[in-house]
Amino acid sequence: MTTQTAAIELYYWPTPNGWKITIMLEELGVPYEVKYVNIGRGEQFEPSFLAIAPNNRMPAIIDPEGPDGAPISVFESGAILQYLGRKFGRFYPDDERSRVEVEQWLFWQMGGLGPMAGQAHHFRHAAPEQVPYAIDRYTNEVNRLYGVMDRRLADRAFLAGDYSIADMAAIGWVKSHEKQGQNLENFANLKRWFETMMARPAVARGCEVGIEFRKSVADDKDAQKVLFGQTAR
Repeated sequence: MTTQTAAIELYYWPTPNGWKITIMLEELGVPYEVKYVNIGRGEQFEPSFLAIAPNNRMPAIIDPEGPDGAPISVFESGAILQYLGRKFGRFYPDDERSRVEVEQWLFWQMGGLGPMAGQAHHFRHAAPEQVPYAIDRYTNEVNRLYGVMDRRLADRAFLAGDYSIADMAAIGWVKSHEKQGQNLENFANLKRWFETMMARPAVARGCEVGIEFRKSVADDKDAQKVLFGQTAR
């Protein structure tokens, strides 16, 4: 099994995408150093951060002990999970059939659950004006996606069978279900999975990293302007 001696640098802010990586690192038990990227203050646009995360989004990592012994940087939360899973040989299986199961649900979260839940949260709580069509559209789509998860979990404990990076990717979004207009009482299998996930010590620890920083900008209107008004410029 791979060992890690030097701390992995984690560029992070306490959001569902950031939690994916703190949860994984806590589960692995490897050393890591958090470098906060205050996305409400525009720190994601700093040249030093853009050098490792050209999409100006966190999370990103620098692993000083890369695959060839030299440092490597990785951006995009799903890619980071896959990299760490491969490196440490945990939560991301080696055999192709099992790996495909994990990847299907990882990319389902990346392309569906995360973006739709994020839009539901935005239009329900952060948009400067109420747009009923947008609220209904995204709340209903999240409800549909919760139904997909609920059916998937009817005959298995976790999304890909065994606990994996797919579960780590999804939990942060389901954690905020109330703000997405969802009631887990309507999804018995999903609720059981959610409670199982949140009872894992590493998940609980991962979701607590930097939570005090998040609270400091939760109602900061200037911070929201930075987050929600971005263009190519």
